[in-house]
Amino acid sequence: MGTYYDGTKVLSLKDINGKTPEIFIIETNRTGGKTTYFGRMVTKRFFTKGEKFMLIYRYKYEMSDIPDKFFKDISSLFFPGCTMEAASKAKGVFYELSINKKSCGYAVSLNSADQIKKYSHLFSDVGSMIFDEFQSETGNYCADEVRKLLSIHTSVARGQGKQVRYVPVYMLANSVSLLNPYYVELGIASRLRSDTKFLRGDGFVMERGFIESASKAQMESGFNRAFAKNSYVAYASQNVYLHDNKAFIEKPTGTSRYLATLKVDNKLFAIREYGEAGFIYCDDKADSTYPSKITVTTADHDINYVMLRRNDIFLMNMRYYFEKGCFRFKNLQCKDAILKALSY
Repeated sequence: MGTYYDGTKVLSLKDINGKTPEIFIIETNRTGGKTTYFGRMVTKRFFTKGEKFMLIYRYKYEMSDIPDKFFKDISSLFFPGCTMEAASKAKGVFYELSINKKSCGYAVSLNSADQIKKYSHLFSDVGSMIFDEFQSETGNYCADEVRKLLSIHTSVARGQGKQVRYVPVYMLANSVSLLNPYYVELGIASRLRSDTKFLRGDGFVMERGFIESASKAQMESGFNRAFAKNSYVAYASQNVYLHDNKAFIEKPTGTSRYLATLKVDNKLFAIREYGEAGFIYCDDKADSTYPSKITVTTADHDINYVMLRRNDIFLMNMRYYFEKGCFRFKNLQCKDAILKALSY
């Protein structure tokens, strides 16, 4: 890639079925310019075509100071003299955005998805959506986050005399973790390789970019050089996934106790407890005859399997171990299976 991010290539791609994708996933190293590129693109569409856009945030508090966070740099670089304002609507359920006093779009939070349904008629003029930082650096995601994004898109992609409108979603992120809820849901994590630049799926396309100039600037920063050994610096400058370290991909030592056979996406995984080490371990050497066989989805439910609910004590204990960093995995596929099970 050149000095700054250019989305021309990914926007020209068809999905795996040769159809026009509605989800565009862009992942690069930090400060590469992807947010600026797509922010400029939707703003330009508003000026030239009158097409409104929607900005998606995770939580309500993130919608403060939208004009500064979203438009300040874009306006100074490409639209000098233009100003953005954000007005709270429906007691903060969403914000209406305006540029130079003219309505240009909206901002919503995923956590307000159920409330947004009531105002879907207001969003029939939205032509595109931007979800920036869809990979959380802190690992904090909304409960049932993917469903909430689907709900918001469904609320927006109606109207104008159509049951379903084409409303592309531009999902932008730095390389935080392969095992985020979206990559798990779309099956991306298991398909990516270290040299993958573009990936196609059913209804989506993905680009993994590396902006050399941004990396060089990060590495030459005196502040970053001072903390060169910190994993965050590698994440920011070298496009190394922040949370996907090999510390969790290892087999504990000592004796283990077989806890359960887990079925995810029609594949079997073994869950074992290493009591002395204090770890729960997942591998793909499952015992299909073990009496305790569990699943979390109706698709995987079968004879002699128990389908666990979200608040089941077993899943709650597994989440506890996972959040405390006491889970270990044979490989990323096993980690993928556990994360998918715990996300339900």
